[in-house]
Amino acid sequence: MEIRVLGCSGGIGLDRRTTSLLIDDDILIDSGSGVGDLSLDEMAAIRHIFLTHSHLDHITLLPLLVDSIFERIESPIVIHAQPPTLKALQDHIFNWHIWPDFAKLPTLEKPVMAYETLTPGDIVKLGTRSFEVIPVNHIVPAVGYRVENLANGKSFAYSGDTSTNDTLWNALNRHGRLDLLFVEAAFSNSEEALSIKAKHYCSKTLAADLVKLKLNPRPQIFVTHNKPGDETDIMAECTQLLPNWGLKSLKGGDRFTL
Repeated sequence: MEIRVLGCSGGIGLDRRTTSLLIDDDILIDSGSGVGDLSLDEMAAIRHIFLTHSHLDHITLLPLLVDSIFERIESPIVIHAQPPTLKALQDHIFNWHIWPDFAKLPTLEKPVMAYETLTPGDIVKLGTRSFEVIPVNHIVPAVGYRVENLANGKSFAYSGDTSTNDTLWNALNRHGRLDLLFVEAAFSNSEEALSIKAKHYCSKTLAADLVKLKLNPRPQIFVTHNKPGDETDIMAECTQLLPNWGLKSLKGGDRFTL
């Protein structure tokens, strides 16, 4: 299983792209601005998109992706998400005012996009890959994912956007193995009050929650979704709080093989 980080920033700017992970060549987790760096052929290979939640930085290029490869799509791209996320897409994006409703184009009988409802706790199997849906604590309904390569048992997890919670950590602890963890820390400690309002981790609250992870050995842990300009401060704070955890910063363009 190949993982390619198309984007992992909490904003945009030079060399910054918002969240999107490409799994092998046919699955996206989130559809942030990093999708725009794919070629048309790479976009056309995508068959499934798993969304964590409805916020713009995680869905921003979904409408343009579908439009750009419209004529190449022979079977619908399946959008997997919780009902509130799908409703937000239908009401506010694919509503004929902001963007055409590609779940009805070119015809109702043969659309280029289809919706698949997810419920926390669901496990979706696609070939040799398994996606476990894990509820997290954000300002809108949100989930993270644990993705396993069923051929060899290797796995990674992505928190999505979240703040202090037990659900993510309990779900990960139920498994005997996790190889990689991508976990958000949007704010530095100087912005702790804002992070609590926005329901994101800051460095301090992430460190407090990471100790809930009881797996042995620990996975490699990569911190993601930093607000632009705060990346150095956030990583310095996280490393100071958990000096023996080997925390690293996730970067756009990173690639992993599991």
